[in-house]
Amino acid sequence: MSWPDVTVVDACVRRDGRGGSPTVVTDDDPAATDADRRAVAAAAGTSHAAFLGPGRTPDGGLPVRFFTATAELSGCGHGTVAAQAVRLTRTALGELNDRQHTGGRTFDTVAIRRPTGIEVWFDQGPVALRHPGPDESAAITAGLGLTSGDPHPTDRPRIASPGAPRMLVPVRDRSALLRVQPHLARLTAACRRYGLLGCFVYVPPVGGRPGAARMFAPAIGVDEDVANANSTGCLAAHLLDTTGAQTVTIEVEQGDTLGRPASVLASARRGPAGITTRVGGLAVVRDRHRDDT
Repeated sequence: MSWPDVTVVDACVRRDGRGGSPTVVTDDDPAATDADRRAVAAAAGTSHAAFLGPGRTPDGGLPVRFFTATAELSGCGHGTVAAQAVRLTRTALGELNDRQHTGGRTFDTVAIRRPTGIEVWFDQGPVALRHPGPDESAAITAGLGLTSGDPHPTDRPRIASPGAPRMLVPVRDRSALLRVQPHLARLTAACRRYGLLGCFVYVPPVGGRPGAARMFAPAIGVDEDVANANSTGCLAAHLLDTTGAQTVTIEVEQGDTLGRPASVLASARRGPAGITTRVGGLAVVRDRHRDDT
């Protein structure tokens, strides 16, 4: 079908506006099929596409759906950054406080104009954490192709879920992170076997230096993601849980191995509902164009 105008957004760019994850944002078409929506991401050559729904949900949320070329997602962090950045550009406001409805949940968002782009934050909500079983860890480690010297000396893998579970896998340093060359077929099989979205391989932040990470999600058609904002929020929750602090704020650099340097911010805090997180990133909105899929 011939899709309306689409906008490509570089989501979660570095502080100077470089890089980011190219993400398609467009108004949804009620007549479209999910196959049509998957085709938009495929035709645009981006890992994800965000579809802005008409109207509002009863609790005031703007419906937004996310698709890769192979599947619909229950949530997408950098897609949310892209969607809310586009929404701000459609107004004359300097700041837009709103609510988004995705994956059965409505949450607060804020988009703010900055000199190098549009800064977006959203409430990720509660993050559930658990330790993986030995079989899970072994299968994911084998799928990632990690060697005996790669794991982090003190941090341990964790399953984190803000809705869709993924494994957080710490490695020793940035050199170990750059060396990761996953066996994609094996990793896909392991993720599907254990119901995981993918795995977020990371080096924890130390002192004032940002952390670094790579997200592999071949089971949903994304061999490696430029920037995975939701997993960054999950990492903040994990670090809060393991340190015993009341609040944690982190920055995690991503995308360097793909030539698209990216950065995601996240904070976590303890509350009555458990550990909750906020996730943010800077977006640069490109020109709109038509997509004739």
